[in-house]
Amino acid sequence: MDVLEREGIANAERVGEFMLKRLRTWKDSHALVGDVRGRGLMIGIELVKDKATREPAGELRNRVESRAFEKGLMILGCGETSLRLCPPLITSEDEATVALDILEESLSEIEKEYEQAYRLEEVGA
Repeated sequence: MDVLEREGIANAERVGEFMLKRLRTWKDSHALVGDVRGRGLMIGIELVKDKATREPAGELRNRVESRAFEKGLMILGCGETSLRLCPPLITSEDEATVALDILEESLSEIEKEYEQAYRLEEVGA
């Protein structure tokens, strides 16, 4: 409890805000990100197939989760369509940056695969 009171809680607030600042930009730069919310280091990223209809992207969420794991980042699904980030309270900004880099790379790869498959469906291939 002393460690939490002395540094853990303050670090969680500082690093969590650092992460959320970057993650919130993903709503504009990533087609699958419908919402980002969190407090401290407990952060949720909602994935949707379509931002207008908010159609859930459960299978795509699972693929992002698996891809990130293959790259060394363990994240958890939450609910039907969200990713949950819940790193240790002592996580540094450098460690958070590495994690977000892996997650963003994984998300971008799945978005490209989805976009290509969607285009093929549209042309009837």
